[in-house]
Amino acid sequence: MARKPVQIPSGAVPASTAPHPPVPSPAPSSASSPAPSLARAAGVNIVSSSHLVSVRSPELSEFEFGLNTAYNAYSRWVVRCMGAAGVRDLTFLDVLVLHHVNHRGRAKRLADICFVLNVEDTHLVTYALKKLAGLGLVAGERVGKEATYATTQAGTEACARYREIREQCLTSNFTEGSEENLEIGELARLLRVLTGLYEQAARSATSL
Repeated sequence: MARKPVQIPSGAVPASTAPHPPVPSPAPSSASSPAPSLARAAGVNIVSSSHLVSVRSPELSEFEFGLNTAYNAYSRWVVRCMGAAGVRDLTFLDVLVLHHVNHRGRAKRLADICFVLNVEDTHLVTYALKKLAGLGLVAGERVGKEATYATTQAGTEACARYREIREQCLTSNFTEGSEENLEIGELARLLRVLTGLYEQAARSATSL
């Protein structure tokens, strides 16, 4: 029995050729967009002194807050690392002076120690040297009108133990040649630049 051809009304489009409704775009995946808890709100600065934030550089206030907290953490680490190395009751500056006197195994003048460590008050370094000498870690020798300082055997051994603990507790978190190390190197360069800016700003403030 022959099938009758289907009559398509004028203007109608077969279902197979009718245009499909637009397919909604998929919602962006959470992997490609930052988590709300990690996204930084516009105009919000992580600072400790909001009254000092300048429109010229709000980032500088964020840097200063980070510098303050990093300094306190670093100074705490230096003192505790030296304590673990067997030399306790030293201040942050005491440890810095000891390490620099031991640097390259050469005797150093008071003025040079202050210059390299960027310490303006020489009395602070003089006191640290006397304290280290009293502990048998540093010895002074007069050359002409000036005295030079060098680490004793005990001082050199203390610095070596400090290095061992530093390798174990701190630098073990880093990988040689990593991107993180490159960023730290760039940060060190930026800190040297900012040191010069702060030095000039201090001179300007002194002349006001």
